[in-house]
Amino acid sequence: MPQRRALLAAPFLALAQPARAQAFPDRGLRMIIPFPPGGAADFLGRVAGEHMTRTLGQPISIDNRTGAGGNIGTALAAQGERDGHTILLNGVPLAVNRYLYAALPFDAERDFTPVAMLAIVPNIMVVPNDMPATNVAEFIALARTRPMTYASIGNGTSLHLAGAQFSIATGLNLTHVPYRETGAANTDVMAGRVDCMFQTISAAAGLVRGGGMKALAVTSAERVPAFAEVPTLRESGVDLVSVGWFGLFVQSGVPVARVLRLESDARAAIRDPGVAARIEASGSMPRAMPGAEFAVFIAGETERLGALVRAAGIRAD
Repeated sequence: MPQRRALLAAPFLALAQPARAQAFPDRGLRMIIPFPPGGAADFLGRVAGEHMTRTLGQPISIDNRTGAGGNIGTALAAQGERDGHTILLNGVPLAVNRYLYAALPFDAERDFTPVAMLAIVPNIMVVPNDMPATNVAEFIALARTRPMTYASIGNGTSLHLAGAQFSIATGLNLTHVPYRETGAANTDVMAGRVDCMFQTISAAAGLVRGGGMKALAVTSAERVPAFAEVPTLRESGVDLVSVGWFGLFVQSGVPVARVLRLESDARAAIRDPGVAARIEASGSMPRAMPGAEFAVFIAGETERLGALVRAAGIRAD
């Protein structure tokens, strides 16, 4: 009798195997972030990852793989298994690096599928405390009387792109001064060795609030909740919006059902009131954009940034 029961049960067990094999996720996930720990990208990945760990029922480990403007970590993600367990967090570099580097070890459209946008990351225009300009109009007037410089943390970064767009929009001839890390750039702005910087809000917030530098404007279309008293560039008379953005991607070829599961959980994380509040407090703006819409957004950004790079003559370090 036990043998007969086993034989009768065999077909049902066979039918059950594919269902178990296709369970997702069936183990921990890996989120590759091609940017350093402590920055806006790393913060967003960890905050979203904490929430997604709970809803997916599997841990998400963060793997910071930095270098070459984000290309090293992105190339590593492109080589991952196409089963949905390796996620890439990326942003502007995925759209702009093709214009900055002679060759890339991946193709953004061919190798990746957008899952969901997480957030918009505005920049904030900061100047030394002893600069006589107290608003953007006064800064522009001052810049027409003497040479001016702006800092960034490297060619092709969102800080550089924002400064280049500001120069073009205002007709100013600002000289770009690239740094290799945020601390040195912030120090030189505070000391007046460079005249301004379009810093990420998370990197400038403490210094602005502590009186180390002055904020003149934010680069987003609307004011940023964390700095509601600071006007936008448009409010300040410069018709310009220049923001960073970050979202999640998986390798092309991941089953659609798995992509949709990750999209649903990522968007649920960003819509969670506690997560959204933490993102806003950091100076970013939550955007739970679905993958299809995110893909259209990236296509528009890729075209826009390509035109900017050509107009400004920007190249990678």
